Amino acid sequence: MNSRAASKLRRLRQRFGIGAPRVAIRRHIPWYWRVLSGIVLVAAVAFILWGYETFYLRTRLTTAHDQEESLREIQSLRNHVMELDRELTKLRGMTSTEDSRLQIEKTTLQQLSEQVRALGIENAALKQDLAFFEELMPSATLGDKTGFKINRLRVEPGKNNGEFQYRMLVVYNAGRHATPKAMQGRLRLIVKIRQSGKNATISIPTKSEENTERFLFELKSLHRLEGVFAIPQDAILRSVEAQLLQDGAVRAKQSVVF
Repeated sequence: MNSRAASKLRRLRQRFGIGAPRVAIRRHIPWYWRVLSGIVLVAAVAFILWGYETFYLRTRLTTAHDQEESLREIQSLRNHVMELDRELTKLRGMTSTEDSRLQIEKTTLQQLSEQVRALGIENAALKQDLAFFEELMPSATLGDKTGFKINRLRVEPGKNNGEFQYRMLVVYNAGRHATPKAMQGRLRLIVKIRQSGKNATISIPTKSEENTERFLFELKSLHRLEGVFAIPQDAILRSVEAQLLQDGAVRAKQSVVF
C-alpha cells in the first residue's frame, strides 16, 4: 500500500514538479483559416514571381529595343558622316579647281598689265617721236648744216633697283640738197652719281663694251636709241649726258639732270 502511494507520488512529481517536461500552450486556429493563409501565401509568392518575370522581360525588351534604336542611330550617323566626307571631297576638288582658275586669271591679268604698261610706254615714245617728226618736217632746224643731233632724251627708273632706262632720237642731217647716206657712230653715256657722300662719274660703256652692238648705230636720217644701264644700289643718280661719237670725236650731246 505504501509502495503504491509512493509510486503515484513519484509519478506526480515527475509530471508536475521541477523536472516535469515543458508544455506549450497554443491558441486553437480553425482549419479553414490555415487553408486560407496557405492560399494567400502561395498567391503572394506567385505574384512576386510573375512581377519579377514581367519586369525582367520588359527590361530585356526595352534594352533590346534601345540597343536596336542605338544601332540605327549609329548607322544613320555613319551614313551622314560618309555623306559629309563626300561633300567635303567634292568641295575640296571645287576649291582646288577654283584656286587654279584664279591663279591662271591672276597670271593672265598680270601679263596683261605688263603688256598694257609696255604698250603705254611705247605709245608715249611714239607720240614723242611723232611730235618731233612734225617739228622736223621740213628740216628747218638744221637747214643746210650737216651733222648729228640728239632729240628728246629720256631717262626713267627701270624694273629693278639701281636700273634706269634711256631713250632718245638721233637725227643726222646731210643737208637739203645732199643725197642721204648711211652714217655710223657710237653712243656714250656720262652718268654722274652721289655715293657715300661723294660725287662720282661713270662712263658707259666701259672700254671692254665699246664695240658691243647696243652702243653702235648706223642711220641715214633718224634712229631711235634705247637701252638700260645700272648704278650701285646705294647711289643717287644726279645727271646723264648722252654723247654721239664718230671717229672718236663727240658730234652731238644732250643731258638730263635729276
